[in-house]
Amino acid sequence: MSTTTVEKPASAPSVANAQHASRPAVSKSKTILVGLDFGTNKSCVLAGPAEGGDITVSKVVSTCVGYVKDGIVDGIIAGNVPKLFGDAAVENMLHVKLVAPLEEGIIAHPEAAHDFIRHIRMLADPSGLAELRAVIGVPANADEEARENFRRCVHRVFDRVLLIPEPFLAALGYRDDNRLGQPGYIDPVVNSLFVDIGGGTSDLCLVQGYFPTSEDQISIAFAGDAIDQLMQDELNRTYPNNGLSRHKVREIKEAHAYVGPSRKPIDVKVVLGGKARTLELGDVIGNACNQLIEKIYPALTTLIARASSDSVVTLLQNIIITGGGSQIKGIDTVLQKRLVEDGFESPKVRLAGQDFKRYVAMGALKAARAARENQWQIMLD
Repeated sequence: MSTTTVEKPASAPSVANAQHASRPAVSKSKTILVGLDFGTNKSCVLAGPAEGGDITVSKVVSTCVGYVKDGIVDGIIAGNVPKLFGDAAVENMLHVKLVAPLEEGIIAHPEAAHDFIRHIRMLADPSGLAELRAVIGVPANADEEARENFRRCVHRVFDRVLLIPEPFLAALGYRDDNRLGQPGYIDPVVNSLFVDIGGGTSDLCLVQGYFPTSEDQISIAFAGDAIDQLMQDELNRTYPNNGLSRHKVREIKEAHAYVGPSRKPIDVKVVLGGKARTLELGDVIGNACNQLIEKIYPALTTLIARASSDSVVTLLQNIIITGGGSQIKGIDTVLQKRLVEDGFESPKVRLAGQDFKRYVAMGALKAARAARENQWQIMLD
């Protein structure tokens, strides 16, 4: 599971500039390394001991906190706990106030974010006795204020942290370490372009063997949540007072999302006002999803133009789409076709595969195991 990355000394991002302040040693039973993809809609945590390559925790969790409403009858919420997390919160949405800690990939509700991170810590170390070092994925081009908000969120939860751009971690996670050096295997960490489409942001990144600089990355505040909003707006115009929740709209999108020419009919059965109805949503879904292409494609060509002439031909063979947006039908073929039509030399766009929910966390855990001691940022009390 271990890996090595080559850091660009002069231009590595601030995440690598660890604070070297010392503090009294705290007696901990062991050290656990955590790779965390802290996503707008879904988060993935992988954890394992510092020694060896074992993974002892692997979970995908809905990124939400449910604060139990006042006056709920005893026994309605298991254990009468005041907070629920992830799927448990969603399943009890009638009895809790649901709060999404992140919006557009950055922390919007600090208290909920801190509570959620404490929940992640309990998943990684139920005993609470280990020293936890976490590598956390952040959106490409997250500014210093956004990074500082992440650091505050994990204060007194993790002992040491590193914040690294998500697309770079996705490439590291996607890399098949067992095939390195084999003839014909193209290492995605050496020269690739990753398009990571999440819930809050779409992050594009040139990955060429070192921590990406700001020039290597573009982050767009348009992704899955924005598609949901476009769909809901159109549904409200077409079917006034339909009563469909955002969660239901998201379910419809995840089941039927596509880009490219109109695919009709797409008949979706829903319950409106207690009565079953079938809605034809082909254009509603297609129009919303195609807006993603219009946002991503200019950023894609901008990064291709920034690649050196010596690397661009190989780069064009290694464009990889990951994140939840990689499940949109036709997204790889539509982007590849547009690149061909614009004259790019034999581009190849492919999907990262069904393990897309875990690639950022996988890369984060690999980075944790490869990190030098002076790269960790100590979270001072």
